[in-house]
Amino acid sequence: MPGLMERCEQYFGTTDLYRVLGLKGKTSCEGEIRRGYHRVSLKVHPDRVPEEEKDEATPKFQTLGKVYAVLIDKEQRAVYDEQGIVDEEGEVLKEDRNWEEYWRLLFKKITTEDIKAFEEEYIGSEEELADVKEAYVDFEGDMDRIMESVLCVTYKDEPRIRKIIQAAIDSGEVSAYDTFVKEPKKKRTDRKKRALAEAAEAEEMKKELGLGEGLDDLSALIQSRQKDRKQQMDNFLEDMEAKYCNTSKKSKKNTASKRGKK
Repeated sequence: MPGLMERCEQYFGTTDLYRVLGLKGKTSCEGEIRRGYHRVSLKVHPDRVPEEEKDEATPKFQTLGKVYAVLIDKEQRAVYDEQGIVDEEGEVLKEDRNWEEYWRLLFKKITTEDIKAFEEEYIGSEEELADVKEAYVDFEGDMDRIMESVLCVTYKDEPRIRKIIQAAIDSGEVSAYDTFVKEPKKKRTDRKKRALAEAAEAEEMKKELGLGEGLDDLSALIQSRQKDRKQQMDNFLEDMEAKYCNTSKKSKKNTASKRGKK
């Protein structure tokens, strides 16, 4: 039977376990590994792929679970980082493990209470500060993309986000991009108008569909919105699950890995 790396090559086109999870490499922290696994698993989970892809999805999903199991285990990861090999006979990769049950244990379905609790912990935290500064650098000061990228923000948060960025510029932590410093007033106004229109659209749609505030209602609303907005909210919920729903206390995120997004 092919080993883990051979199966990674077969299903993901690489023998690099970090690349399978979309990570940069050995510097990835535990939280990044968990989030990377969650994002990729949502794409290849047997319950989430078209019917014609289900036959391949199961072994692919199992392979992904084994990659995660290796990288999240300190001893296995150390061996892989140092020697580039994995212990195929070890307890971590035992063949009789039910990888779908393992996945469900890691990522329970979140509730609106979970999201609210996360927001209360995240907003104003060191993690949020790092995310804002990273988004600023990633998008070279483009506030449209920064506001779409940072978790838990609405147009009402823009003054606060701008203040964080300006403080980072003043302290020399980040460069002063003209895109941010000299942003035209019209662009700010247009951004606020779009945000207000989207909020009104969401509220109107909730009324039309008779939706409440539950997570299932939220999912129904997401599915009825435009594709690009759906993807943004899907990404948000994925990040919440990956960051908030784990069996151990969540790790602080490494500043070097923020997606261009939730």
